[in-house]
Amino acid sequence: MRAFIALEIPHEIQQAIYKVASTLRADLGACVRWTPPENMHLTLKFLGEVSPAQVDALTSALRVQADSVPAFKVEVGGLGSFPDVKRARVLWIGIQAPAEIQTLRRGIESACARLGYESETRGFSPHLTIGRVRQDAMPADAQKIRRALETATIDSLGAVRVDSVHLFKSDLQKSGAVYTKIFSAPLKAVAPT
Repeated sequence: MRAFIALEIPHEIQQAIYKVASTLRADLGACVRWTPPENMHLTLKFLGEVSPAQVDALTSALRVQADSVPAFKVEVGGLGSFPDVKRARVLWIGIQAPAEIQTLRRGIESACARLGYESETRGFSPHLTIGRVRQDAMPADAQKIRRALETATIDSLGAVRVDSVHLFKSDLQKSGAVYTKIFSAPLKAVAPT
């Protein structure tokens, strides 16, 4: 099965993102494959193919890493694209993340490397993918996307409390990917002060 490790985004934020991105969807239409709100998440590690035998080791590693980082908040807002606005392939909403998210991601990356998964060489840029430019997009579409990204603004959509990390499986279907949560690990509990 294809799998990844991610943070969930609350339903209210998913819907807020979908609503504020409606102008982009109207302007760009079919040249972008839009992410359904229920599929929006913050990926910490894409694993690729995972055998059922590897799931136990992954869940154990995830439990250890989650228990080493206290719950934290992230701020959701801003609009951007990868690799850049002129060659946009992925459209995203930004995440202003505290140091804890970097600590959690590095720990997960290291634990997965010890289990034999390939390490990510690109820098980590926390984001929520809202759409992917279709491979068959025309040059005129690229210009339209660039103009839309340069003129659109998405302000802060609020803060999200992150108190757990999840292992998801991804089933690719004709209608798009279907994500199913197969394991959740709570972040370290912080004693009240």
